[in-house]
Amino acid sequence: MKWNLRWAAAQRGIWRPSDLRKAFLEVGFDASLSKVAALWSGQPISVRLDDLDRICAALQCTVGDLLEAEPLADAAAPLGEPARAADGTTPAGERMRPVPRRRAGHGRLLPPS
Repeated sequence: MKWNLRWAAAQRGIWRPSDLRKAFLEVGFDASLSKVAALWSGQPISVRLDDLDRICAALQCTVGDLLEAEPLADAAAPLGEPARAADGTTPAGERMRPVPRRRAGHGRLLPPS
């Protein structure tokens, strides 16, 4: 996933984390400046859904404006399986079915990830 917070903020004329924090406070999202700066400067590992809601409210955007699905790298795909995006499509745009994984040393199948 690609994190587009800075782009979404720029669309609203917000160019600094301190200005973003002010926009957050206007919608009742009291995030610390260090948390706002972390969201601003890089791609977060996780974001709470209620925080994502508040970010969207402050920037008057949708989740789709903040998050963009990217194709997975070919190296990350198991051998013989084509790369696919997070929405389950291949680069050609066709839908793929999930493929169960096998755990090393075990004969049992794991559910698809």
